[in-house]
Amino acid sequence: MNWKRRKEAKVASARRERPETALAALALLAALTAPALAGDRALIDLIGFSPDARYFAFEEFGVQDGSGFAYSSIYLLDLTNDSWVVGTPIRAQAADEERGLADTRAEAGRNAAAHLRDFDISVPVDVATMLGDGTPEIDGKTLRFGVPGYAPGQVMDKHHLQLRSFETGAANPCSEWFDSAPLGFELVLSDAETDTVIYRDGTLPRSRACPTDYRLYAVVLPFMSQDISSGVAILSYYPHGFEGPDRRFLAVPLAH
Repeated sequence: MNWKRRKEAKVASARRERPETALAALALLAALTAPALAGDRALIDLIGFSPDARYFAFEEFGVQDGSGFAYSSIYLLDLTNDSWVVGTPIRAQAADEERGLADTRAEAGRNAAAHLRDFDISVPVDVATMLGDGTPEIDGKTLRFGVPGYAPGQVMDKHHLQLRSFETGAANPCSEWFDSAPLGFELVLSDAETDTVIYRDGTLPRSRACPTDYRLYAVVLPFMSQDISSGVAILSYYPHGFEGPDRRFLAVPLAH
């Protein structure tokens, strides 16, 4: 194993055990290695809602840049309190490159099964709208959507999301590690009559790491919804990574 791989293995171990240690190692490795080539671009699987639409689950998964180890994190959110359910997220990570993404995701699914069953995550997700990353010339800061109707192209109502980012404080010393302030975000929901700030960051939690940008990704609803009261905005965000910005996901309830 060469010097770079030994360094990456140590950082991967630190990431599993202490996120703040891993972030410090990220900053060091970024300064010692070649210019950024690519990042760890996580994908998302929208698992479902509980019948009362209080709980929502999704999976974030991918392969770490640097180590090349597969990972999966299953998030279960209490939308009423806008918080993670106790005991979640539930994570699985491969210990080496030999264990693939499918096996790692299966492990996370097994570990999360009891939580998903206990909170009755049984209602399918209806995607009201989504911004694909392969669509050029879209900045991901605005999104128009409505509740899907039954006829082709029918929308029952119309709403607008506006995303704005700004410099803020963080639990991690991001400015020291990366020589740039971390970004928080504000999300505004509008209809024909009102503009409502449904979320605005204060000091970022340690779990958010050191974000460099945010994008609107999707709006999802419980199957058979007649309005957006139980809807969730999905945002992608981009913390510093080994070889460029990583992509991770956040879920924000539309009702506040």
